[in-house]
Amino acid sequence: QLVESGGGWVQPGGSLRLSCAVSGFNVNTYIIGWFRQAPGKEREGVSCISLRDGRTRYADSVKGRFTLSRDNPINAMYINTVYLEMNSLKPEDTAVYFCAAEHEAKGMTLAYPDEYDYWGQGTQVTVSS
Repeated sequence: QLVESGGGWVQPGGSLRLSCAVSGFNVNTYIIGWFRQAPGKEREGVSCISLRDGRTRYADSVKGRFTLSRDNPINAMYINTVYLEMNSLKPEDTAVYFCAAEHEAKGMTLAYPDEYDYWGQGTQVTVSS
């Protein structure tokens, strides 16, 4: 199960932090990805993180502005939380943001959302003045 939270409205240049609570399977063997979809556009990969070792990848459009991290709780095998810190937000960052999980054997992919097996319900991020 994946549950996102933290979306909302922010002015250009502002910041938001999204959370993705992950539970219900052996999460330590999964990659968590963040994707976004704006109206009329295809789903776009933003960033992903290995829950096993914390390695991250970022899309060029968000490098230097977004930071992805994870908790490392004692019971990390079955529950974890991933945080997407978004700074210097731009109007073009406006979209519904989804977190998703894929098994680590598939590699850390951002280009192919269909590779991800589990999805959250999404949270709206709006950047406007």
